[in-house]
Amino acid sequence: MAKKVIFVDDSKAVLASVELAVEELVQSGSIVFTTYLNPAEFLELVKAGAAEYDMLFTDINMPQMTGLELAKNLKAIDAVRQKPILALTTENSAEIKQAGKEIGIAGWVVKPFSNEKIVTAIKKVLGI
Repeated sequence: MAKKVIFVDDSKAVLASVELAVEELVQSGSIVFTTYLNPAEFLELVKAGAAEYDMLFTDINMPQMTGLELAKNLKAIDAVRQKPILALTTENSAEIKQAGKEIGIAGWVVKPFSNEKIVTAIKKVLGI
């Protein structure tokens, strides 16, 4: 059964790049993936039980809500508390990474990213 991977980023260009990066995984049936431009809207869907995932990538710097805020809110929801969250961001400071780790962010992929880094992260985290 295909794993559900979500990408939350306020950049349509980044989401288009991610779509190309995971195309082979989607075509092979390993994953299905969905993108969201607005983290606050995504959070409301999760709270309502209308969005499920096996793995989440989130940008850190977004206007509606930071990725750290999104992760903190998701980790407070029983249904998704144990689901892995990775940051996909330009943020690379030790302080931000530490804050993410304390919230429960499992990994960090720095932009600009290669398709290979995204695919490797998905395969490693989901065991596919």
